[in-house]
Amino acid sequence: MSFQREQLPDPVDYFTSTAGLTLQGGKGKWRTTRCEFHGGSDSMRLNTITGAFVCMAGCGAKGGDVLAYEMLASGRGFVEAAKALGAWRDDGHTPDYKPSPVSARTMLEVLALEVQITYLLAADLAAGKPLADADRERLLVAVGRIGYVVGEVVHA
Repeated sequence: MSFQREQLPDPVDYFTSTAGLTLQGGKGKWRTTRCEFHGGSDSMRLNTITGAFVCMAGCGAKGGDVLAYEMLASGRGFVEAAKALGAWRDDGHTPDYKPSPVSARTMLEVLALEVQITYLLAADLAAGKPLADADRERLLVAVGRIGYVVGEVVHA
């Protein structure tokens, strides 16, 4: 199994056809469009050559190619998004690479978010509110992510 970057769709085709965006602007490589992530009417900038994108309104949406956009827009993981874009080949082989280590800053950001979610759900439980199924599932995700970060730090 392997990722085939050269099989990613053309950025302009992807953004206009698959993502349904209307690109505004001149002939340069950067174009303006609406930001689907926060609803801004003309705050997203897209690179028509690389597929990079960034929201100029500060919602935090950014990435380096159409695969990153697909992951963010659909909520899919890397492999699922690559498959959806036709850039993943199942050839029966397991890749020989290891994922890049997660930076300390990213781990702290993940911890901050997941601890906040855990705190809020624990406060609801302490107040006698039962957890909805979606909240229970999200709590399990938070606990798993916290456990991952703790495991990375302990084994570092």
